Amino acid sequence: MQILTFTSQKGGSGKTTLAGHVAVAAERAGAGPVAILDADPQGSLSDWWNERISEVPVFAHTYVSRIEQDVAQMRGQGIKLLVIDTPPAITETIERVVATSDLVAIPTRPSPHDLRAAGATIEIVERLGKPLVFVVNGATPRARITGEAAIVLSQHGTVAPVTIHQRTDFAASMIDGRTVMEVDASGRSADEVRRLWTYLSDRLEGRRPTRLAPDLRARPAPLIGAA
Repeated sequence: MQILTFTSQKGGSGKTTLAGHVAVAAERAGAGPVAILDADPQGSLSDWWNERISEVPVFAHTYVSRIEQDVAQMRGQGIKLLVIDTPPAITETIERVVATSDLVAIPTRPSPHDLRAAGATIEIVERLGKPLVFVVNGATPRARITGEAAIVLSQHGTVAPVTIHQRTDFAASMIDGRTVMEVDASGRSADEVRRLWTYLSDRLEGRRPTRLAPDLRARPAPLIGAA
């Protein structure tokens, strides 16, 4: 079983939306059985799942205090992928979840404030020796700051070659327990999520990514961790 965790110290980064969407994309791509785990006390991912008509992905009812035991149980039950959503704060919960993960995805919106806030999350992931990937999320199409954000993030780790753009269909789909793939399978948002899952799947399986990241060699822009 592979464990993919979405985490970020910054609230509003899109962790919950991406966790739900990627879990569904994985299930639809044949990577299941997929389970999702909501480690955020706000319970947004749980609320979304409770609105779903589809029975997949399944919801993992567990407590972070016993995540190691429950992960072992899920593995024994045949779960192939566990996707975890985490709270927007640096807590013991995040450390325990990250410690069990095979890959940590850090969603980051392309703004200076979000980039600075990523530093504490990066520190935890690196201290625990886990591979990480940044996902530029909530981007405005053709906005210069999107490319600049990718350049900044590339100074600190791998940036997913798929950017998730800000569109109303993401928010609309989450209201009733669906995803953009289930609302408009041929839309641009659905295509971005499918391509993001393909990339993350390759990383989880240790394969060379099917799509190479863009050339981000440019002037350093060390906003992360800046005062």
